[in-house]
Amino acid sequence: MAKIINEINNILLPRVCFGCNAQLFRGEHVLCAVCRHDVPLTDHNYLEENAVDRIFYGRTPIKKAASFVFFSKNGLVKNLLHWLKYRNQEQIGGFLGDWCGDLLKESGQLKDIDVVVPVPLHPKKFKKRGYNQVALFARHVAGHIGADYCEDWLIKTKNTKTQTKKNRQTRWESSKDAFALETSQQHLNYKHVLLVDDVITTGATIESCAQILLQVEGLEVSVLSMALVSEG
Repeated sequence: MAKIINEINNILLPRVCFGCNAQLFRGEHVLCAVCRHDVPLTDHNYLEENAVDRIFYGRTPIKKAASFVFFSKNGLVKNLLHWLKYRNQEQIGGFLGDWCGDLLKESGQLKDIDVVVPVPLHPKKFKKRGYNQVALFARHVAGHIGADYCEDWLIKTKNTKTQTKKNRQTRWESSKDAFALETSQQHLNYKHVLLVDDVITTGATIESCAQILLQVEGLEVSVLSMALVSEG
């Protein structure tokens, strides 16, 4: 019965691609096959140095970092993340998390990750939006690599404004002292955390979160973002 209702809904309210607005066919989800092929994957891995690693050199001792896709000013990824972040389309995060997580699982490069932690939202912003745009992505990645998922270990204590148009120094000042650690016995056995954010530009938010996590003795921090802002 549920399948029949689904088919009727697809006829009356056809699902469309978030990239080009074309109707999605059976087996397609979020993006049509053409747009999915056009998504600019970074090909970053957790073995070789990449552009995300270099952002944090000399700033904070992150073990390894990577981003899933490139973000450009007028590109497909910008539109996709806009729908995710501002248009109540949380399922996009799960779609990207499954895609990224499947590639990570296949590579076998994150077997030592104990727990995946998303960059948190301030409670006021969470209440307004209704969800953390990076949470579902992080949760699905955790499922694929066989790690725990914990979204309440880090908390955001300062309700910062959007950082989209801020330069590196202003972003750092805004992110400084904006996060805190929710200490609990259940987290003390973790040795390697994967910290996950949506978009990395200057790395200020990740740096601030990582410095808080590194207060836990013996903990290593690696980083994953959905997207990295590409130069130019």
